[in-house]
Amino acid sequence: MTKRLPNWVEWGAWLLAFTAGGINAVGLLSFEHQAISHVTGSVSWLGLELARGEGSAALHLALVVLVFFLGAAVSGALLEDSTLRLGRRYGVCLLLEAALLTAALRGFGHDAPSAALWASAACGVQNAMVSTYSGAVIRTTHVTGIVTDLGLALGHWLRRLPVDGRRVRLHLLVLAGFASGAVAGAAAWLQWGFAALWGPVLICVALALVHGVLYRQLRDQAA
Repeated sequence: MTKRLPNWVEWGAWLLAFTAGGINAVGLLSFEHQAISHVTGSVSWLGLELARGEGSAALHLALVVLVFFLGAAVSGALLEDSTLRLGRRYGVCLLLEAALLTAALRGFGHDAPSAALWASAACGVQNAMVSTYSGAVIRTTHVTGIVTDLGLALGHWLRRLPVDGRRVRLHLLVLAGFASGAVAGAAAWLQWGFAALWGPVLICVALALVHGVLYRQLRDQAA
């Protein structure tokens, strides 16, 4: 599947992973100290709060998981299938993510618990969008699967089994993007607080504009 992806997808995946790493860093450093870009941590905390009998905290965490799911559902409804095709509303998904992150930024600025919900929904939109156009090869909002696949590739290489070199490179780019985004997000948060989320917002808007330009160029060439 990776052989059929155009080269710019790799760098787009890096930028989106960078964005997710930054979002997650801000969430972890915020007043709630909560992971945002993936649901594994939220589900773990949900179980802990249920065991403690903290109903309100458990409800909030359940909503964080739910809105991630709903964000993914909206992305799936907009994109419809798993075929990469410029112009298939990727720009709309990116602008929607930017809008949700802007709402989260405003919420974080007022210490509103709803801020985590907006940010989680944005990550749900992004993760489903990238999975859709890559045939579920790329996950940009978490790296557990990425590290697992890299480990498998290393094991296959040690056994002298075939390894998809481009898939490995793609995974390494996503891992590096998420890690560098986390560093940049944490540094920005320490310097500017919740305004650090403007970085991911601007990246999403820029990617939407670049996508529009690429789509118009390909459309003109086809005409």
